[in-house]
Amino acid sequence: VSYANAVGRSVRHLMVPLFGSTITTALAFGPIALMPGSAGEFVGSIAISVIIAIFSSFLLAMTIVPAMTALLNRYTKPSFDNTSASSKGSLFRQTWRNGFSHPKLTQRYRTSLDFIFKYPVSGIVLGLLLPVAGFIQARHLEEQFFPPADRDQFQIEVDLPAHASLQETLTITKVMREKLLHRKQIEQVQWFIGESAPVFYYNVIPTRSNSSRYAQAIVQLNTEAGTRELIQSLQAEMDRAFPRARVLVRQLEQGPPFEAPIEVRITGPDREILREYGDRMRTILSHVPDVIYTRADLSETLPKLNIQVDEEKARLVALDRTAIANQLNASLEGAVGGTILEGTEELPVRVRVSNSSRVNPAQIASLDFLPLQSNQQSDGMYTGIPLESLATLKLTPEIATIPHYNGQRLNEVQAYITAGVLPAKVLGSFQEKLLEENFVLPAGYQYEFGGETEERNAAIGNLMANVGVLFVMMVATLVLSFRSFRIAAMIGVVAFLSVGLGLGALWLFGFPFGFMAIIGTMGLIGVAINDSIVVLAAIRENESARKGDPIAVREVVVRASRHIIATSLTTMAGFAPLVIFGGGFWQPLSIAIAGGVGGATILALYFIPSAYILLMCKGDCLEKTETLTVSMQLRKTEPVIAS
Repeated sequence: VSYANAVGRSVRHLMVPLFGSTITTALAFGPIALMPGSAGEFVGSIAISVIIAIFSSFLLAMTIVPAMTALLNRYTKPSFDNTSASSKGSLFRQTWRNGFSHPKLTQRYRTSLDFIFKYPVSGIVLGLLLPVAGFIQARHLEEQFFPPADRDQFQIEVDLPAHASLQETLTITKVMREKLLHRKQIEQVQWFIGESAPVFYYNVIPTRSNSSRYAQAIVQLNTEAGTRELIQSLQAEMDRAFPRARVLVRQLEQGPPFEAPIEVRITGPDREILREYGDRMRTILSHVPDVIYTRADLSETLPKLNIQVDEEKARLVALDRTAIANQLNASLEGAVGGTILEGTEELPVRVRVSNSSRVNPAQIASLDFLPLQSNQQSDGMYTGIPLESLATLKLTPEIATIPHYNGQRLNEVQAYITAGVLPAKVLGSFQEKLLEENFVLPAGYQYEFGGETEERNAAIGNLMANVGVLFVMMVATLVLSFRSFRIAAMIGVVAFLSVGLGLGALWLFGFPFGFMAIIGTMGLIGVAINDSIVVLAAIRENESARKGDPIAVREVVVRASRHIIATSLTTMAGFAPLVIFGGGFWQPLSIAIAGGVGGATILALYFIPSAYILLMCKGDCLEKTETLTVSMQLRKTEPVIAS
C-alpha cells in the first residue's frame, strides 16, 4: 500500500467520527453561546471562541495535517511490520516515527483488557467508580456564583444618617483618607462625595447621585497579594473609628452586578406591617455569622419639620397657610434677587437666611413673617411676627421612599457580609435561623430572595433554556453518525457520567461549585464524549469487533489507545496554564475540564468497550476470551500504547 493511499484511507476512516465529535462538542457549548442576559454577555464569547476553534481544528485535521504528513514522509519508506526497533534503525528514529513504546507496559495493558473484556460487567463497574464518587462528593461542594476579582483595587462606600450634611460627609472622608494612607499596601485613595464613583470596573454601576450623606472611594494598592485580609482588617478598623457611619469595604466581584450579596424582598399592602417584619428579619440577619451590616428600605427615615398653623392667629395678622409657606420657602431656600455675569454666562443670585438659621428648629421658629397688610411703626420700620407665634413646630420621622415591586409595596432587606465569605454559606445559615425563629408572614404578604441567589438562578435558567433543543440535535447527530440508537445511548451515558467526573475534580482540588464550574462541566461533556466516539467508530470499522468479539475489540482498543491517551494528555496540558495561573475565575472551569478528561479516558478505554460487548455480543463470543492468555504470550513484542 502506498503512503498516499494510506493517508487517504486514514482521512476517510476518521472523517465521520471526527466530524460527529466536532458537532457534538459544538452543541455542548451551544447553550453557553446562546445564553441571554448579562451572564450570557459575560461568558458567551468564551463558547463562541471554542466553537470557532473546534471547527477550524476539524478543517485543519482533514486538510492541512494529512498534506503535511504526506509531505514530511515523502522520502521515508513506511514500515507496517512489527519487527524490533534494532532492525529499523536507532531507537530514537523509531520513537520519532511511531511514538514512544514500552513492551512491558503494553503487556500489562493487554492483560487488564483481557480480564475486563472476559468479564464486561467489571469494566462497567470500573467506569462507574469515579463518576459515582464525584456525584456523592458533590453535596460537599460550596456554592459560589462568581469568584472575586483578582485586582489591586477595592472600593469603600460610606452612608451617614439621613439628616447628615455634605460638609459632615466631607469631614469624615478626610479623616478616613488619612487612616487609609497610613497602610503601606495602599498607594492612592480617590473619594467621590455626594455621588457614586464613575464606572471604573465593568460591573460596578453608579446608583447614587445628589446624596449629601453618601460617599464612595476607589482604593489603589501596590500589590494584589493579601487584598482579602486587608479588606477585613480595614472593615473592623472603620467600624470602630466611625460608629455613626455605615462603612462598607468591598472587594470587587466578577459576573453580573448586584447591590448586596444577601437580599430579601418583602411585599404586601400595608406599610407598617412591611416595616415591622422587615425589622424582625434584620434582627435575625444580624445574628448570622459573617454579616457585618443590614439595612431595610422602610427603616431609612428622614427628619421632617411639621408646622401646625393656628389659623385664627394667622387671620388676625392677615396671613394664611399659603402666605406662610411662601415666606418660609423664600427664607430657607432663597429667592432670586438679581443676576451676575460670569464670563458670558448670566447667573442668578439667590438670597436666603444663613446656614445657622436653617439647621436649628428653634432658629426657624424665631423667623419673622410679614403680614399681608403690614403695620408700619412711626420710625418707618415694619413689624415682623415670629413663626412660633402663629404655629407649633415639631420634628417627626418620615419614610424617605416607599418602593414598589411588581405593583406591590416593597420593603427590601439587605445584608453585607465579610469579604471572602461565600454568600451561599451565609444565606444557608440565615434560612436555618428563619426556620428556628418560625418566621412566617401574615396572609397577603410574601418574601423572596434576591442578590446573588437571584442572579445565579436567573443565569442558570437562561443557560438551560436551550439545552433541550441542543440535546435533541446532539442525539440526532450521534444516531446519524452510527446508525444506531443503542450506540447513541452509550454516548449519552458517557455524557452523564462526565458530569460526575467534573464534580469530583472540583471536590478533589477544593474549588466551589459556581457558574464557571457549570460552564466547565458543560464543556467537559463535549470533550469527554469525543474519545468514546473515536473508540466506537474504530470498533464499528472492524467486522469482528462490530459483532462484539472480545478479542477483536481488545485489538481495536489497543490500537486506538495511542490516539485516546495522546488527545487526553494534550487537552490536560492545554488547560495547565489556566489551572496554575488562571486565578479564582478560570481555575474552576479548567479543573472541571482537565480533571474530567482524565476520567473520561477510562470511560473510553474500559467502560465503552465493555458496554459494547454486553450489548452486541451474541452466542458464544464471550467464550473466545479463553484464548486471550495464549495469544498474549505470543505477542509480547507488539507495539505498545504511546503518550
